[in-house]
Amino acid sequence: MPFACPSPSAANPVTKVSDLMALRTTELGAGPHALTTTAFGYGAMSLAGAYGPIDEPAALTLLQEVTGRGITFIDTANIYGLGLSETILGRFLEGRRDDIILATKCGIEPKGEAGKRSINGRPEHIREQIELSLRRLGTDYVDLYYLHRPDPDVPIEESVGALGELISAGKVRSIGLSEVTAAEIRRAHQTYPITAIQSEWSIFARDVEEYVLPTCAELGIGFVAFSPVARGLLTDGFDPEGLGENDARHKFPWFAPEYLEPNHQVANKARLLAADAGIPAAGLALAWLFTKAEGAGLSLSVIPGTRYVEHLDELLAGLDGQLSVELVAALDALAEEVRGDRSFSPQWVSGGREGLLPRASGK
Repeated sequence: MPFACPSPSAANPVTKVSDLMALRTTELGAGPHALTTTAFGYGAMSLAGAYGPIDEPAALTLLQEVTGRGITFIDTANIYGLGLSETILGRFLEGRRDDIILATKCGIEPKGEAGKRSINGRPEHIREQIELSLRRLGTDYVDLYYLHRPDPDVPIEESVGALGELISAGKVRSIGLSEVTAAEIRRAHQTYPITAIQSEWSIFARDVEEYVLPTCAELGIGFVAFSPVARGLLTDGFDPEGLGENDARHKFPWFAPEYLEPNHQVANKARLLAADAGIPAAGLALAWLFTKAEGAGLSLSVIPGTRYVEHLDELLAGLDGQLSVELVAALDALAEEVRGDRSFSPQWVSGGREGLLPRASGK
């Protein structure tokens, strides 16, 4: 393969710094509301069975494996399993709360099923939901509290003002926003300092690169990437026939019957590049993200979710990798081949409201 490695060997386009070092950290945000955490976090939506069943004992064992690998950043939300993810985390956190950087979210009505929920960014709803989350989590504060989606019927300044009040009350240490546009970020940041923006970003999902990431870099706001392996597509073990009946991915266009196999074939190209580089596909996907973030001057943490310990190690293989310019370019090109939008509703994500999804999804 025509890839050049920065160091130490031109034969391998991925350079591991060390397999034994502690996980590197990143600083999200700036000033008094900055949050230092591991650059690799764990997305706890999987604990609620979104991608397949997992019982509580298995979930607690998995969390032990997560933290045993040095991962201290755990991300959840009130809607994951309608509180189930937070409840399981609350049991896990007993006796170890001070060791974990904990993030959760509000702003999507915690009822109904994915794809059919409504958004609620009213201050009274935010104040209500933090109390419920704290009770389930068994703690009196969270380190990072997100507005899960901006409410089109509530000025974002009002929602962010309510989040800021929670910091004054000692219930929240920093605040973030999820799936917001660049304009929404600027308005919010003028109201109260925003520590982190969370959105989907991966080799396949690229719309945030146009406006959101440059805005974060300019304002000194950290970025937290969810679904960094494209909801499992960018992994070696992905099986198009293996999605269960209740798998949440059925609601996303990438996994629709007419798009799933073509997207699986695009992912195969990434798997081949990963094999040539001697790294799992999931690890390559993360190494690509960190390479892109460094080039953009962006503080990044990724929060993949999984139910399997072996997947953790595949992901961690990319945490300290450096990719050649040629390999990054080859991976960049794959987004244009992806079929379908990344969300079930363009208005549900920042790229849809900024008019970027059609181009980003290969249409």
